[in-house]
Amino acid sequence: MVSRFLRMTACALAATMAVSGMSITASASASGSALPSGGVGLSLVNNATALENIVGTEKKDVKGSANTAKAEPKAVVKELTEEDMFRNLVIAQVTNYVNVRSLPSEEGKIIGKLYDDSVGTLLGEENGWYQIKSGTVTGYVKGEFCVTGEEAVDLAKEVGTRFATVTTTTLHVRKEPSLDAPVLGLVPLGDELVVLDETEGWIQVDVEEGIGWVSTDYVDLHTEFVEAESKEEEEARLAKEAEARRKNREAAAKTVQAQQAAAPANDTPAAVVVSGEGSSEMGVAVAEYALQFVGNPYVYGGTSLTNGADCSGFVMSVYANFGVDLPHSSASDRSQGYGVEGGLENAQPGDLICYSGHVALYIGDGQIVHASTKKTGIIVSRADYKKILAIRRIF
Repeated sequence: MVSRFLRMTACALAATMAVSGMSITASASASGSALPSGGVGLSLVNNATALENIVGTEKKDVKGSANTAKAEPKAVVKELTEEDMFRNLVIAQVTNYVNVRSLPSEEGKIIGKLYDDSVGTLLGEENGWYQIKSGTVTGYVKGEFCVTGEEAVDLAKEVGTRFATVTTTTLHVRKEPSLDAPVLGLVPLGDELVVLDETEGWIQVDVEEGIGWVSTDYVDLHTEFVEAESKEEEEARLAKEAEARRKNREAAAKTVQAQQAAAPANDTPAAVVVSGEGSSEMGVAVAEYALQFVGNPYVYGGTSLTNGADCSGFVMSVYANFGVDLPHSSASDRSQGYGVEGGLENAQPGDLICYSGHVALYIGDGQIVHASTKKTGIIVSRADYKKILAIRRIF
C-alpha cells in the first residue's frame, strides 16, 4: 500500500479543507480530548457570508451604533470538535481501493486510487459521487464505496492512528502519569509511540516494556490517515522501491560473497532452520544470521550484536552484515523497503515487523527475533504479541 499519510497535529492541520467557502485549520484544543485519536481542536474561519449564516453579523457605524448601511463580520470563530472535523472526511470501505476519477462518472479518467480505510476531504456531492481532495489528488469517488458524515466520525477513530513523536533526547516512560512515578522504559529522540489514551498533560503509550505514561511536554502529537495516491505518484513509488530492492540485493550478494571468500574452508556456520513458504533466499539468510545472537544483552542506544543493542540497533546491525544500510530508528524503519500487505500470512523471513516504538525481524512460522528489553535481551517471540503497525520487506 502507498505510504502517504495525512497528519492532523495538535498544533497545525497538515491539510486545508475547503467546504462551502469555509476553510478549516487545526489548533490546540483548550480542553483537550480523552479520545485515543483525539486532542485536535478546530477553528472555523469563514468568509463574510458563511460567517453570517453561522453566527449572524452585526452592522455598526463608526460610533458603534446599529446601522443597516454596511455589514462588517464579527471577529469571531466557531470552535469545532474533533467530531466536526471527522464528519467532513470521506473514508474508503472497499476490498482494495476505489478509483478517483476526473468526473462524477465511470466515464471519467482514472487519476488516482483511494485505498481501503484511506481518507479524503469532502468537497461536494453530485449524482452519488463524492468530490474529494486527498493528498495531491482532487477528483470524484463513487459514494457507495465510501462513508462520510456521521458514519465517518466513529470510523475515523478506528482507521486513524494517534502518534506521539519524541522531541527530547531520551524520553522517560513512567508507570503512572506523574514525574514522581518509576521509569518503565526509555525512548530515543524522533521515535514514534502509539497513543492509547490522553489526559491533562499526559498520554498513555505502548512501549516494549508495557503500557506507560509520558508528559506531553516532550512529544508532538498527530493523527495519521492514509491518503490517496495519484497514478504518477504510484508509478514513481513503484520505480523507487524496485530500484532500492535491486541495490539491496546486489549489496547483499557482494557482501556475502566477500565473507565466504574470506572465511576458512572449515569455518561453516551452524545450520539454523527457518521456514517460510516462498521466502527469498536472502531473507532466510538474514533471519538465520540474526538468530545466532539470541541470548545476548539489550542495551539502550546500542548497536553491538554481541555486547548489546536496542531494537533498531539490532535490526540495523544484522542488515549491515549483508551490506544494507538501515536507520537506527524504529520509526524510520516503518518507511524502509516496501510494504507487505495481508498481514503475517504474507510475511517472509527477513521482513521488518514494526510496532509502537519497536521493530523486530520476522523469522517464519509466526515468530520474530528482536532485542526486546533490558530484562530479556535478544529473544524469539510470537510476532502477534502486540499490534503490528507495518511489515516492510528489504529485498
